[in-house]
Amino acid sequence: MAGLCLRHGDRPHGDAEIRHPRSARVLRKRPALAAPLRLRRAGSAERARGLNGAPPVVTPVVFDIGKVLIDFDPVAAFAPELGGRDRADAFLARIDFARRNLRGDAGTPFATLAAELDDAADRALLARYPELFPRAIARSIEGSFALIERLRARGHPVHAITNFSAETWPTALRLHPRLGEVFDVTLVSGQLGIVKPDRRIFDRLTERTGARPEACLFIDDNAANVAGARAAGWQAHLFKGPARLERALVAEGLL
Repeated sequence: MAGLCLRHGDRPHGDAEIRHPRSARVLRKRPALAAPLRLRRAGSAERARGLNGAPPVVTPVVFDIGKVLIDFDPVAAFAPELGGRDRADAFLARIDFARRNLRGDAGTPFATLAAELDDAADRALLARYPELFPRAIARSIEGSFALIERLRARGHPVHAITNFSAETWPTALRLHPRLGEVFDVTLVSGQLGIVKPDRRIFDRLTERTGARPEACLFIDDNAANVAGARAAGWQAHLFKGPARLERALVAEGLL
């Protein structure tokens, strides 16, 4: 039987062998090449709407609280008792308030911290700090709260990790009730006995939420805490005001 001959324009079907009419060589049809695969990272607009119409990418966003959502001004707590901000500044420097306050954030009661001071007047005043604390957090940062509402509206889980004394946290919730309403998970250092930038507090949140560290975005005004989040495998943004944060969130396609 003669070999299969094709007229110009004819195409074989399937994987049929093609015998050249003047040769015994067998020419096999080459399989069609698939279109080249183009790999590219999703841009911010694609993350916002999802690739190829898929649901948008959801990013857990984790906020610090002090100086990000509510102002924190310890000078204001003591100024009326001492006759002005300058004297309050001097008091805070004299007792090394920043270091002692961080210990309070880790769970040490302020009565214990005050008892360590040599001066009786300084001891009495620091012991009153939980009572005077409302003055330190009188103002909320409304631009940051507005960004949280927009993130939640886009479907992003919103959590909080805060260095905050267990003694003063109830006062913050009373004065700023939204702090108890806008977060899915809130970790308070004074309740855990772990303060940022300790990696364990970041790991605790991913354990609680089931989120992957690399998927989380952390926002804090303290550079050391931002570095701690990154060391834990997180993305992180150093907070320098709601306007800059908004621009960063838009650039990442989260808003």
